[in-house]
Amino acid sequence: MKEKLEISVKKALKTLSIEAESVSFEHPTEISHGDYSTNIALALSKHSKENPRVLAEKIVGEINKKLPKEIHKVEVAGAGFINFFLSKEFFVEQTAEILAEGQNFGRNSSLKKEKVVIEYTNPNPFKQFHIGHLMNNAIGESLSRIVDASGAKLTRVNYQGDVGLHVAKALYGMMHSSRPLPKEESLEKQIAYLGESYVAGATAYEENEEAKKEIQEINKKVFEKSDKEINKLYEWGRKISLEDFERLYQKLGTKFEHYFFESEAGAIGKKIVLEYLEKGVFEKSDGAIIFPGEKHALHTRVFINSQGLPTYEAKELGVSQMKYDMYRYDLSLVVAGNEINDYFKVLTRVIAILYPELADKIKHIPNGMLRLASGKMSSRKGNVILGNDLISDVEKLVEEKMKDRELPAGQKKEIVEKVAIGAIKYSILRQSPGKDIIFDLDKSLSFEGDSGPYLQYTAVRANSVLEKAKEMKIKSSAKDGEGEVNLVEKMLYRFPEIVELSLKEYAPQYIATYLIELAGAFNSYYGNTKIINTDPGVSYRLSLTEAVKIVLANGLNLLGIQVPEKM
Repeated sequence: MKEKLEISVKKALKTLSIEAESVSFEHPTEISHGDYSTNIALALSKHSKENPRVLAEKIVGEINKKLPKEIHKVEVAGAGFINFFLSKEFFVEQTAEILAEGQNFGRNSSLKKEKVVIEYTNPNPFKQFHIGHLMNNAIGESLSRIVDASGAKLTRVNYQGDVGLHVAKALYGMMHSSRPLPKEESLEKQIAYLGESYVAGATAYEENEEAKKEIQEINKKVFEKSDKEINKLYEWGRKISLEDFERLYQKLGTKFEHYFFESEAGAIGKKIVLEYLEKGVFEKSDGAIIFPGEKHALHTRVFINSQGLPTYEAKELGVSQMKYDMYRYDLSLVVAGNEINDYFKVLTRVIAILYPELADKIKHIPNGMLRLASGKMSSRKGNVILGNDLISDVEKLVEEKMKDRELPAGQKKEIVEKVAIGAIKYSILRQSPGKDIIFDLDKSLSFEGDSGPYLQYTAVRANSVLEKAKEMKIKSSAKDGEGEVNLVEKMLYRFPEIVELSLKEYAPQYIATYLIELAGAFNSYYGNTKIINTDPGVSYRLSLTEAVKIVLANGLNLLGIQVPEKM
């Protein structure tokens, strides 16, 4: 629609002997001010030295000489804004289009033929999956779905730290534990054992100098794979960690195409650093190899430590190379915490020097912290808030709300899980990715608006209306509209624009906000309109209801949220 409006405005300007490279449009804040608005008259008046309102009236006069069928009327407002009101015919056609396209409504081809790799979640084996990973996963999965809906050839990848000091600390805790390995116990108990071992090792590393030296030696042996007993412990811990992660990914609705590991990336990164050390990109310093960031208005980072081991920076360099070798991508998105913003600038600069062709293809999408009322997490001290625990707590509250519902146990369990996951994901995705989030259990499950369950409930409500109509053998039809244009109609057609905006800014919150506004418009319509009756307008009202159901389902799917059959 924006393209058609731009053509109409440009034709009017040409008639007035005025050229404009582009015309921008936005939706007025107040629905009563129209469906689209442009400030083109104000922008051009600076050069033409003509009163902007007078110029706007001239433009509107030309548009009105041949008004497109999609436009009901055009008005001049304020100092020279031009407001467009779309026709009832347009809205009826849009409703029909939504019904025809179904699950495909909102998809576009803006990334057609582009190869996009998205890296996200990135938990570390030997450490437990905490709510920071939950936040990262929600953002990464939603961005993946938005990219996929834009026509790209998408690959989801996960980069996991299966070597490093955190592994050595956990192994130290296991080696010095009075408990035997819980090999025959449940996965939950095995993961809890790993978590306890990590905390014990991390504490010993900070408080005991001898333990610190031993952990550093364990770290080296893990890299070298030189100790059979350590290797056995390592393989066991790595295996159960990855099994636990996979169970969570399934619950969260994520499936990765490939997993990268630091144990693979380290050797590649080290080789790259040593190669470019000879070329002067890196420098030696106190037995380590560094990138002298100060020379590039950045900060210095160590890429190979004094023990000759690759650091996180070198491993990241290695995985960047591995990803490109494997996928030859056009764009690589890395969803990671905003605490690495400065570090990522250094990495991007190093890549720009080593591989100039990749520099503009790699983009960091930062995410903030997810907190509860207790404040920031710390996995070192063991008071980390685990992803499983948060999901379990939310599920218990959902079960409490549903305790009076008589449903088969299997169906109730499915609803509880979908509502809980939806509540958590929406709470994360309703805000821009870079911001910290305070998770409120009660607000996340509110049915009064601005929550995942509210959106799910609205979709279920729309579906129940359609099911009732089906039982009554009443069919929906978008051939003929009914009455004046309503707010639901004015909201529905905007969905594809919102999807494109979310892609452009890598910001799922635009979809979340839009869905809340659409749900509010439909619930108001539902409360004030008898959708099913015997008058001729029933078919169109049902088509609007079906269109709402489709758009809500499509939008929630882009957020990674499922719609239950009942609530």
